[in-house]
Amino acid sequence: MLFRVDPASDVGLAEQIAGQVRGALVAGDVAPGEKLPAARDLAAGLDVNMHTVLRAYSVLRDEGLIELRRGRGAQVRLDVDPAKLQLAEQMRALVRSAERLGITREQLVEQIRRARP
Repeated sequence: MLFRVDPASDVGLAEQIAGQVRGALVAGDVAPGEKLPAARDLAAGLDVNMHTVLRAYSVLRDEGLIELRRGRGAQVRLDVDPAKLQLAEQMRALVRSAERLGITREQLVEQIRRARP
């Protein structure tokens, strides 16, 4: 998996890294059970602080996507469902779009309730 970050982006570096892992899972480029690069190696390759990579990995751990084990590194959990992950990414994008339009979360929830398939 190839990681890239844009220091000029409005999105933080850690979130860029986490987003790329999520995207790779959805696209099937990273499979459940696969190991991610060591934080130190990835930080050196991206020319970012190792703590930035660790923060990204912590976010992914908190989302239930990876496991972090001392001495073993980061590994994608075996029970990750790429389809559910894709839906979660779509929901995040929807919330961001609604916020840009000035729609509150409560208004968005109400609109979703009224939406027809």
